[in-house]
Amino acid sequence: MKMQNITVLGATGSIGVSTLDVIRRHPDRYRAFALCAHRQVDKLFEQCLEFKPRFAVLRDAALAGDLRQRCQAAGLATEVLHGVDALIELSSLPEVDAVMAAIVGAAGLEPTLAAARAGKKIMLANKEVLVMAGELFMRAVREHGATLLPVDSEHNAIFQALPADFARGLDACGVRRILLTASGGPFRNTPLEALSNVTPEQACAHPNWVMGRKISVDSATMMNKGLEVIEAHWLFAASPASIQVVVHPQSVIHSAVEYADGSVLAQLGNPDMRTPIAYSLAYPERIDAGVEPLDLFKIGRLDFSEPDFQRFRCLQLAYDVLNQGGTASAILNAANEIAVDAFLSRKLPFLGIARLNEAVLNALPAGPEGSLADVLEADANARSLATKMVLEQRFA
Repeated sequence: MKMQNITVLGATGSIGVSTLDVIRRHPDRYRAFALCAHRQVDKLFEQCLEFKPRFAVLRDAALAGDLRQRCQAAGLATEVLHGVDALIELSSLPEVDAVMAAIVGAAGLEPTLAAARAGKKIMLANKEVLVMAGELFMRAVREHGATLLPVDSEHNAIFQALPADFARGLDACGVRRILLTASGGPFRNTPLEALSNVTPEQACAHPNWVMGRKISVDSATMMNKGLEVIEAHWLFAASPASIQVVVHPQSVIHSAVEYADGSVLAQLGNPDMRTPIAYSLAYPERIDAGVEPLDLFKIGRLDFSEPDFQRFRCLQLAYDVLNQGGTASAILNAANEIAVDAFLSRKLPFLGIARLNEAVLNALPAGPEGSLADVLEADANARSLATKMVLEQRFA
């Protein structure tokens, strides 16, 4: 098999690190061609020493200069670049075979869209690309012949459980609904009155997954699952009514598909992101991911329950904006990024996250998602308003 050059957007995050672990296991098949990070220069330098990429990128010019000096002193041939334009370039170069899109937040939108327009194989781990600009992104994938493989464990599981020709329509394939599993996060059983006192440390202590702080908080509010509902709509052309969230604390069934004949096909595995990453890298083949085999006897039981929309108000908001359409989901995503950052900075209480998100949605009318400029304008307006509300301590 031809050696594949991989650009890793978000190389120092949890998904990026897991991606590099899978690449490490298959040096005859994959090369880390470009490694891109936000600010973690020490970690990125360590990765450059091991994987010797052709390019490395940091968002900040000063940090990129630091990394450049370190690489030169170490005798590395890695070319160090900086800024969004470099991310876009390294997502669309002709010699790049695949792009791991794992930048957290809205920052990943433009480089991932560039990869789609260049017809690349895109391993999508960035929720915000579809949440902010699902219509634009899916159109670019279709028009430019890109290959889109979902890396989120839930969407990867759905992809595996769907028929190969699902693009012709879920109804035509006999699919009744998608069952999107959720761990419920650390507060699924916490008394509602106790949630007002939740600290950032408690919210970031996920019971099953090791994740970054932002996505950990999103899991605690179940905004993460709400964003995944929006993703599933765009990835699989599924109506909101055909996407059912199922709280499954063990995180062993990663998601399932229910068919018209009553069959339910589910994908199971240990909660380790290397499984969907390896599946996406090698698709349609399967390769070793370094993941321990699933021991059903050790698990013993699997539990399921319906989500509590009163407890998880952010999940309801996601369904609301999906039904509303246009730039509503971009507004929600932007407000949520500001709200989570404020919570982590102790400027907003835990329950204030959902309240702030809802207030911004109510204040800003959604427009059509006609262009990237429309999306970015909605994003900027929502961030500005959410920041103003935080500064005014409206939900403190």
